[in-house]
Amino acid sequence: MTDRTTAAELRRQIAQTRSQLGHTVEELAAKTDLRGRARARAADLRDRAGAMTVQLRSTAAQAGHTVQEKAGRATHTVQSRAGRATHAVQDGAGRAGHTVQEKAGLAGHAVQSKAKEAALTAQDKAVHARHGLQETTSRGMPEAMRAPVRFARQHPRPMIVAAAAGAVLLAAGVMGRRRAARR
Repeated sequence: MTDRTTAAELRRQIAQTRSQLGHTVEELAAKTDLRGRARARAADLRDRAGAMTVQLRSTAAQAGHTVQEKAGRATHTVQSRAGRATHAVQDGAGRAGHTVQEKAGLAGHAVQSKAKEAALTAQDKAVHARHGLQETTSRGMPEAMRAPVRFARQHPRPMIVAAAAGAVLLAAGVMGRRRAARR
């Protein structure tokens, strides 16, 4: 029996060794099959690239939606702030315009009253000068001065107008100097 068991066991060991040798040969053949290994590797890489492409597209789409939402909110914020700034500028400009109008009106009234005062003063001075001329002409004025004095006595209006114009110019000069001094 020992021979039988030994022979049977030897057969079993031989079968097992053949099986192992077959597997080893298949593994060696698979390792030496570079084309097959390259194809398998390329297929694996294609699968991975496809999965990454899908993932990247999804991420890009999400990022695009996020950017659109943020840009919309930013646009709305900018428009709102610009509207508020526009209203503030318009209000300020309106107030400044009213202030300028008011000050211009007051300055206009002041100039008018000063011009009236200057005109009345010039008229008074012209009347006094006329009276003075009348008195001096009778006292011995040189002959060369008598004709213009006689004309001024007969036509006092041009003298009054000239005196009023001078008074207006004088008032305007005084007002200009005051404005220049304020600046």
